[in-house]
Amino acid sequence: MTPHLFEPLTLRGATFANRIWLAPMCQYSAVDGVPGDWHLVHLGGLASGGFGLMLAEATAVVPEGRITPQDVGLWDDVQVDAWRRITDFVHERGTPIGVQLAHAGRKAATYRPWSPTQGSVPVDDGGWVSVAPSAVAFPGLAAPTELTREQIARVPGDFAAAAARALRAGFDVVEIHAAHGYLLHQFLSPLSNLRTDGYGGPLENRARLLLEVVDAVRAVWPDDRPLLTRISATDWTDGGLTVAESTRVAADLAAHGVDLVDVSTGGNVPAPIAFGPGYQVPAARAVRTGARVPVSAVGLITSAEQAEQILAAGDADVVMMGRAALRDPRWPLRAAHDLGLPVATSGSAPWQPQYVRGAWH
Repeated sequence: MTPHLFEPLTLRGATFANRIWLAPMCQYSAVDGVPGDWHLVHLGGLASGGFGLMLAEATAVVPEGRITPQDVGLWDDVQVDAWRRITDFVHERGTPIGVQLAHAGRKAATYRPWSPTQGSVPVDDGGWVSVAPSAVAFPGLAAPTELTREQIARVPGDFAAAAARALRAGFDVVEIHAAHGYLLHQFLSPLSNLRTDGYGGPLENRARLLLEVVDAVRAVWPDDRPLLTRISATDWTDGGLTVAESTRVAADLAAHGVDLVDVSTGGNVPAPIAFGPGYQVPAARAVRTGARVPVSAVGLITSAEQAEQILAAGDADVVMMGRAALRDPRWPLRAAHDLGLPVATSGSAPWQPQYVRGAWH
């Protein structure tokens, strides 16, 4: 029998050969939002690994939406052309590729993780003043300015314009980033959203901007192409966003045209997260069961047996691989080998012809 990991999955007009997908992982290596040779080699190498879908890193929809000044973007046509070089190469390997569209909100304009200086980049050094639903700083970062209603009204259009560019750049899938403490998560969480207007207070108001973004993107993204959304299902602390609330949001996302909810957790405030193997899987299962929507699970999933059990138990429909994929860029091929799938001839995790000897015992 074919392992669950290597069963195809169809969303709208796209069929993915397997259910091991590459999670979006920031590289902080762009100039003016333009992906370069690093991104081509990074994503091009992973395209030989047998992933059912690859998701490119958080890609800013406007310059001020970057997490760091070195983030990639999709706010102009120069970036479209640079991304096209990458998506063409990935497609030549027979792998579909998506992009995660993002706005960092109050967590924008920070130094790269490996910089000797941490925190917010001063304006004089290439940073900018961040924005957020409320003028509440993320601990250790500069205070943001509160978005006006007029500024909020522009956000869905910014995401839609980036999605239209993503189509021209050759991406097969768009994922809207509403997790990890970035702008759309900031609106969802009562810990960062203190507004008293139609975008704050009860959950339906806090979720309003996210659903407006989804509607705007779905209006320009072709009906036969999948639309995903990543959420942080819980803030892991009292008074924050809960799994029950996120399940309600996930059901609304599905009703607005989202085809799969990528379930992560945390990132909006410092919190005592219970890290451990598969620590976010229970949240994925709760969202899948309660919202009746396809979901992916992510977070310390490291072995083929562990990933297979997650799908076999009905905890998720897809597993997203992050750090494990950085350690082993051909993780799906190794998983197929470990689970007894003859990948050398199987379309579910095909070896590139240049590497097929690696499938031989």
